[in-house]
Amino acid sequence: MKHKFCLLYTWFVRTFLILLPDQPLIMRFRGWCYSQVMPQCGRDFQVSASTLLRNLENISVGNHVYLAPNVIINAIAMVKLGNEVMVGFNSVIVSGNHTRIEMSYRFGKSKVNDILIGSGTWVAANCTVIAGAIIGDGCLVAANSAISGDCSSHGIYAGVPARKIK
Repeated sequence: MKHKFCLLYTWFVRTFLILLPDQPLIMRFRGWCYSQVMPQCGRDFQVSASTLLRNLENISVGNHVYLAPNVIINAIAMVKLGNEVMVGFNSVIVSGNHTRIEMSYRFGKSKVNDILIGSGTWVAANCTVIAGAIIGDGCLVAANSAISGDCSSHGIYAGVPARKIK
């Protein structure tokens, strides 16, 4: 029942606040509205109008977190964003993955794993963070990258699949 309430609540917040401009005060208000059903949410959570959040009951964020326009977070399992995390335009964070059965991914069981994004991390535009990813503190995930494994702290990661480049 809680899951259905959260889905309806998310739809309500997004539908009625999507017409308001992406100004810091309004983005903080959006973040505050979403935080009402999240297990943990720090101060200054800023959410752009076109951001799509699914399963709020599985999303935890720290202080000063920013989600840019068109970010999608589908939290089938836990998704934890540390303090001062920025997620760039058109990025996708999804804690579920498909498996193959009889040469097709259509009816395979879902594989779910938590996602952890450490404090001070910047996930740049058009990135995909896949189930089971653990990104350490202070990382930069370069634009158009896909993260599926562990990333040590204070590294720069790029590519598909992403590898440490610095």
